[in-house]
Amino acid sequence: METYTLKDGLTVPKVGFGTYKLNGSHGVNVINSAIDQGYRLLDTAFNYENEGAVGEAVRRTSVPRSELIISSKLPGRHHDYHEAIDTIEESLYRAGLDYYDMYLIHWPNPIEDHYVEAWQALVDAQKFGLVRSIGVSNFLPEHLDRLEKETGVMPVINQIELHPYFNQAPQRKYDEEHGILTQAWSPLGRASVMLNDATLKELAAKYNKNVGQLILRWEVQLGTLPIPKSSTPSRQAGNIDIFDFQISDEDMSVINKLTKFNGRTHDQDPSKYQEF
Repeated sequence: METYTLKDGLTVPKVGFGTYKLNGSHGVNVINSAIDQGYRLLDTAFNYENEGAVGEAVRRTSVPRSELIISSKLPGRHHDYHEAIDTIEESLYRAGLDYYDMYLIHWPNPIEDHYVEAWQALVDAQKFGLVRSIGVSNFLPEHLDRLEKETGVMPVINQIELHPYFNQAPQRKYDEEHGILTQAWSPLGRASVMLNDATLKELAAKYNKNVGQLILRWEVQLGTLPIPKSSTPSRQAGNIDIFDFQISDEDMSVINKLTKFNGRTHDQDPSKYQEF
């Protein structure tokens, strides 16, 4: 597994594992399978209601805690400073962990407009030793500019929707210019459609890979960190078997041209979307 180094010095894998809807004993087993396949970054959130399952998987694995990157996210209903601190602590209690490696604000919720206060809570939580690195999810340049202006601290990571039908070129450019690593949620988009795209199927065959592997390799070559999810061990293994080939510049351009102005999988525009 290749790695990135965040601007605060934390080293993270170039591919992580998404845990949305992986709950209970089934979720623990799937997450443990992912760890066995080689994943070392596990992405969860307070609102996924599975921090406990992630924590249990961490306790059951033989992989040392120090070799795992565990990330969670603050929900919109707890952006108040004191609630945010309490929620981060509650996240740790749920998971049975002493610290999170990364903690993000899940959505900016600009209509409520408490995300700067929430960010200050994350800044302080890092000082308190509750989290190692702090970041955001679904933040636009306007939100990030405000964080820097009002707190003087910028995130080290920004997790956004990113896939071939919505490649987020302007946001990626902003993130890169500000030393922020772009992380890709929903990296395979609406899989039932994306994995059957004729252009992607043709390119995948050219590289003797499946479409999912082609997409994830494209995302890594863009300099982003995708977090695919699969409950099947063979697919889990396949999704990180992407470091033995290189997509040509010409083919990268072909994939980039698949992007659409309204390519979001769901109507979740961070400039107006509210998540609690």
